[in-house]
Parts: sequence; C-alpha cells; structure tokens
Amino acid sequence: MRIGIYPGTFDPITNGHIDIILRSTMIFDQVVVAVTTNQNKSPLFTVEERIEMIRASLKSLDHIEIESFDELLVNYALRKKASALIRGLRATSDFEYEFQMALMNSKLCKDLITVFLMPNEKYTYLNSTIVKEVARLGGSVECFVSHFVNEKLKVKFNLT
Repeated sequence: MRIGIYPGTFDPITNGHIDIILRSTMIFDQVVVAVTTNQNKSPLFTVEERIEMIRASLKSLDHIEIESFDELLVNYALRKKASALIRGLRATSDFEYEFQMALMNSKLCKDLITVFLMPNEKYTYLNSTIVKEVARLGGSVECFVSHFVNEKLKVKFNLT
C-alpha cells in the first residue's frame, strides 16, 4: 500500500489544501492529512478544531486519515509506514523553503521521498493567512473554504 503524508498547520484548511489532497488520492492508496502543532506559528484554531474542519471538508473522500502529530515529521512518516511526503507548491516563492525541507528530510531518511504537487491555478494565491485576514476584516471567504470552515471563521471572529 502506498501511503502519502500531507503535513501542515491547516489553520484553517482551504480549497487549495483540498485540491492537493484530491490530487494526492490519484497517486496514493491512502493519504494521511497530518495536522502539526507547529511551535513557530500561533494558530487561530486549536488542533481539535482544525481536525474537525478537515473532517467536515473531506467527509466524502475515501482512503483519507486525519490526525495530529507533534514529533519530527520523518519519524512520524516512518511510524505510519509512509513512502512519501506530499507538499503543495503555489508559486516560486514556496519552492526554496520546500526544497530545503525536502533535502533535510531526505538526509534524515533516504527512503522517504517528497512529492511536490501544484494546485489548480485558481488556488495559486490562496493560503490560510490570507483567508483568516479577509475573514477577520469581514470579507467573504466562502469561495476559498468549505461551508463548514466559513461558518467556523464567522464564529471565531464574531461575525454571525
């Protein structure tokens, strides 16, 4: 079984993330959406809230596992018996950081590959930070996230 790990903060999950997950299911028998507690970021949503939003956004997909992790990504991937890490590349600005991470992960575990996927062009500018900022300021984000996530953002920013 080919298992791919798609790690991220997913604060919140966007349609761009979902697009990468959909593309991943065409390559892997199972895709693990792995929510990190990334100490370098201050997430708006708790890990539990992020997992809930991901589950609601992906409820129609098979062969998807959603869980959190708080360890070295390579160790997590080995424990899950994954053959690859999945990373999305929106623009050239993403490439340098993602390339460095892929090289480091390869150094730590030579058998674990990184697969870079580009989202549909309509999502190349989209990221969670932009979505949160637009929502916080009262703008509509319903075309960028699932209905469930949109409602969670409204509640979080007291826009209901």
